[in-house]
Amino acid sequence: MYHQNVLCHVVEVLEDGPSIVLQSLESMQNIQPNLHGDATRRVPTTYTIPVLNHDKTELHSDYLALNLAENDD
Repeated sequence: MYHQNVLCHVVEVLEDGPSIVLQSLESMQNIQPNLHGDATRRVPTTYTIPVLNHDKTELHSDYLALNLAENDD
């Protein structure tokens, strides 16, 4: 699936929220700091997408933009 024109896959579903965590399958990477704040390694970019809006009354626009019902990926 694509999020903001970046090919991603779901790596986790968070019940608290609820939210889904996506990980980039493309070469975009972030530098991950260690416990002391020192840059130690590069990791794939992740995105946390809320399923519901702030009031928890409707689906969040970022979640709807994923077009999960139409995706075969």
